[in-house]
Amino acid sequence: MSDVVVPAGSTAPDPPLDCSARGCRAAAVWALRWNNPRIHDPRRRKTWLACTQHREYLGDFLRVRGFLREVAPLG
Repeated sequence: MSDVVVPAGSTAPDPPLDCSARGCRAAAVWALRWNNPRIHDPRRRKTWLACTQHREYLGDFLRVRGFLREVAPLG
């Protein structure tokens, strides 16, 4: 493991966010917001992150179960 040196007075950049698909380490560019209406308050949102390749796959998984509420660009 290497140490990262950050100059005094500055902050380290945030690490990139990874896609939520199993085994995928690609950078996430989409936020899939969802909830399970049987166990979550209707206002609550959980978030899965997706790369471009897995956006449709993860969205379909949530949509089929009636969980998907919103898909938005991550930013």
